[in-house]
Amino acid sequence: MQPSLERIGRFDPQRARERLRASYDAAATRVIVADGVDIGFVAVKLLPPESGAGLLLDHLYLHPDWQGRGLGAWALRQIIAEADTAGLPLHVGALRGSDANRFYQKHGFVYSAESEWDIYYVRPVSVPDAAVPASTD
Repeated sequence: MQPSLERIGRFDPQRARERLRASYDAAATRVIVADGVDIGFVAVKLLPPESGAGLLLDHLYLHPDWQGRGLGAWALRQIIAEADTAGLPLHVGALRGSDANRFYQKHGFVYSAESEWDIYYVRPVSVPDAAVPASTD
C-alpha cells in the first residue's frame, strides 16, 4: 500500500501501522505462501448485522516482489468463491487513485460509495449457471 499512498502524498508509516493494528483480527487473517515463503496476507471479516449481510475483504496485500504474477488474483478468486458459497456479497474499499480500484473492478466489484480517501465496492453473489433451474415454459 505504501507506493499508492506515496503517489498521492499520504504515506505516513505510523498511521499505516495504527490502521492495521486497529483492524487486525488474527481469526480473519490468512497468510499467502508461495514457494514456501510468506508473501502476503488476506483478511476477510463478516460484516456486523447493522451493516447488512456480507463479507468485508479488509486486507489483501502482497509483498511488492511478488506482485504482478497473478497471485493477488488467485487469492481474490478464492475469497470470491467462499463468499459465493456462503451466499454473501463481498465488500472492499480501495484508496482513491490506487491500482487496486481497477483490480477489483476487473474481478466483478461495482462502485457502492466513496469517502474523501477511499472508494468502496461490492461484488454481488454469483450463482453458477448449473445452480439456476431451467425454465419450464
